[in-house]
Amino acid sequence: MPGRHSLFWRLAALLVTFCLLVISLSGSWGSWIDLQTSYLSGEARRVLQGYADEAGRVVWDGPEAVDAFLGDLKQREPGALDLLDAHLQSLGSGPSIEPNLLTRMRRLEWPMSRRSQTLPLISIPLAEGRGYFVIQLPERYRPWRYRALLKAMVQYLIPAGLTLLFCIGLYRVLIAPLARLREQANALHADNLGARVDPRVARRSDELGELGRAFDHMAGRLEESLGLQRQLLRDLSHELRTPLSRLQVASEAGLGGAELEERVRREVEVMRTLVDSTLELAWMDTERPQPALEPVEVGALWEILCEDACFESGWSLQRLPCRLPADCRVLGSLNALARALENILRNAIRHSPEGGCVCLDGRREGDCWLLWVEDQGPGVAESELQRIFQPFIRLNAARPGGDGFGLGLAIAQRLIRQQGGRLWAENGHPGLRMMLRLKMYV
Repeated sequence: MPGRHSLFWRLAALLVTFCLLVISLSGSWGSWIDLQTSYLSGEARRVLQGYADEAGRVVWDGPEAVDAFLGDLKQREPGALDLLDAHLQSLGSGPSIEPNLLTRMRRLEWPMSRRSQTLPLISIPLAEGRGYFVIQLPERYRPWRYRALLKAMVQYLIPAGLTLLFCIGLYRVLIAPLARLREQANALHADNLGARVDPRVARRSDELGELGRAFDHMAGRLEESLGLQRQLLRDLSHELRTPLSRLQVASEAGLGGAELEERVRREVEVMRTLVDSTLELAWMDTERPQPALEPVEVGALWEILCEDACFESGWSLQRLPCRLPADCRVLGSLNALARALENILRNAIRHSPEGGCVCLDGRREGDCWLLWVEDQGPGVAESELQRIFQPFIRLNAARPGGDGFGLGLAIAQRLIRQQGGRLWAENGHPGLRMMLRLKMYV
């Protein structure tokens, strides 16, 4: 069943209104035309009333005068005619109209019936109630002369006009929004990624409005993805210049074989790591994969990550405490969460002072776990807390530890987002606190 705001109801209302208007207007206007064209014309009324006035002047002169009047009038109007008294008896020498026809007489102001095969009899009262002048309607005064033409206009012009209005309504409801969507599609085809659907379409609550908003979302995602890719390419090319420049300097400095080999190996590793991280970030932003979720024990995962971090950095495990409750289990992707926490942990170790600690802590909040990884470094300016999650952003002036490419936190934030969680930064005074919100596993 279509929804309450479905386009189906608009089209149905438009079509039902069109059909009802055609039926009602054609019927009512047809009846009105039948009625209006059945009245005698003004000329017919004047002529027939003139005959009645003449009859009124001779009615008291006797039957002979009446017969003479009727005979003279019959030469001008060959149809049936007579003068009757109040009891519908002929005032002449004898009746000239069959009595059964007198019951179907019409008045001048009455509409003329079309049911009879013969012309109707018209009854006109004489002055001072002297009787009635009865005459069969002359053929030249027959009504309904233009009835066929008017009926044809009602039967054809009215439906044609209503059909035109229906088409206009259909165009406004359906075709015009589609034309606006086509304009946006053509704009996207012409690489105008900033084009958006007309707000009049996007605000609609029916299927066309949903299609317009989907177009806008698609255009926005396409513009965002292409913009990100272009930015990543610019940043990647800029970052690659540094190791390439060092290789060029090393080759021109005349270094020995072993030393040059070590330099080449180190710079190639730097470039490989940079390219891999950039491609991973671009893939996550473009594809937005949805990993399968499973229960993850965060404390156990932290222990494994700390062992690897201690091996790489030379820290002791005592400097990486975990203060989470033993029952801290979240619903996430083990590999994605491990990669995100690893990037956060490496970033915290890199920017920690000599002898500093990095702590993992958290608490329950409703159906979620709120976790945080806190170091003891100098922190970050409040205005920069959002920027540190952008690719290739490094705040070396604010925090020690200038190595890295500025991709770790950007990748971590996207990994957490894939699991339905959220990652943001706060200043811990001292230190930087990376906050994670993840669904609790029940």
